[in-house]
Amino acid sequence: MERLDKVLSNLGYGTRKELKKICRSGLVEVNGELAKDSGMQVDPENDKIVINGEEIFYRKYIYLMMNKPDGVVSATYDNRDETVIDLLEVEHQVFEPFPVGRLDKDTVGLLLLTNDGELNHRLISPKWKVDKVYFAKIDKKVTEEDVKKFKAGITLDDGYLCKEAKLEILNASDEGSDVMVTIQEGKFHQVKRMFEAVGKTVVYLKRTEFGTLPLDEELEEGEYRELTDEELAILKSF
Repeated sequence: MERLDKVLSNLGYGTRKELKKICRSGLVEVNGELAKDSGMQVDPENDKIVINGEEIFYRKYIYLMMNKPDGVVSATYDNRDETVIDLLEVEHQVFEPFPVGRLDKDTVGLLLLTNDGELNHRLISPKWKVDKVYFAKIDKKVTEEDVKKFKAGITLDDGYLCKEAKLEILNASDEGSDVMVTIQEGKFHQVKRMFEAVGKTVVYLKRTEFGTLPLDEELEEGEYRELTDEELAILKSF
């Protein structure tokens, strides 16, 4: 059971103060009865709640896929930079979602956002072995020797030994290389630091896949949408 005003506020129908006035005005019904008390207890998943003639459909969790743009930080709040939450419509912000893991400020691509803490934990915890796939442009020629080093486990500048990673060379020359990298961890600047460990620099990085869920290529950078039931089932299968 939850307070009626909390349920309606979470769905973007107003602040608790505003909803108190709305209820007193006789605009809210619960199971066919006028709800004069905005603080009354309701079962949002089973009670029929109508506000101003419109029946509401409550959901506790929200699941979003974003194509994160360059220059935006993966945080819920930042006093200097624009955050991924700032890109959301108010109707989605009211659920107070947070990024699943993070992408660096200058990294683009697939970012998941949710307010489902349990799912978030499963997706970012290394013990569940969820693949994160990245496309990267590298400033130098990537070699088969680098592939072997990634598979064996790269040691970062702070001494941390990364788990086995898959490095696939798409094309390589002395002018630079295009590669795909698959990791199951999410250390700070991990992909960039892994390449630094082999004497190379990442000049562009885009996450293309999380688990087996690919980025919707129809999403422009900065755009997002809710996950489909099928996509959510994929993520919950881990």
